[in-house]
Amino acid sequence: MGVHTWIEGWPVYRQLTGDDPTGRGAAAKSPATAHRTARTRTADKVVPSVCPYCAVGCGQSVYVQDGRVTQIEGDPDSPVSRGRLCPKGAASLQLTTGPAREHHALYRRPHGSRWERIDLVTAMDMIADRVVEARRKGWQWAADGLRTRRTLGIASLGGATLDNEENYLIKKLFTALGAVQIENQARI
Repeated sequence: MGVHTWIEGWPVYRQLTGDDPTGRGAAAKSPATAHRTARTRTADKVVPSVCPYCAVGCGQSVYVQDGRVTQIEGDPDSPVSRGRLCPKGAASLQLTTGPAREHHALYRRPHGSRWERIDLVTAMDMIADRVVEARRKGWQWAADGLRTRRTLGIASLGGATLDNEENYLIKKLFTALGAVQIENQARI
């Protein structure tokens, strides 16, 4: 291939000499990209969602093909983010498909130096036992001569991606347990 032919194939040359001065069309395409199909085109369905990272609650469009998430992009219909995502939100596909994602419960024993895999039923039983024990140990029938019927042994900090119904149920659960320290980061 001669130098002249190589230069004509260069995207910057095509941008400056062709009909695409902004470099957003034919000038930006190469033979390799011309044969690719966007992951969003092959999706069976698009599921609206909310980014899990912070209190902003940016809208996301989750593209699903054959029951697997193939792409996550900003939702242009979201009044919060209007289709834009920060770098963390744009990388949230890794939460579902990344090789570092855990698919099982991990437990590290007290004073232990290693994580061990445990089944989900065992993990849930351990959590329930610890909540009951912390509630029992921290229970106060009265404080400063006033009836309190509360526990200071457990608290709740909700995340910004929980909707109103989920926050309502969490508030009801922790109030029923006697917790008074119930907060949510969505108030930021």
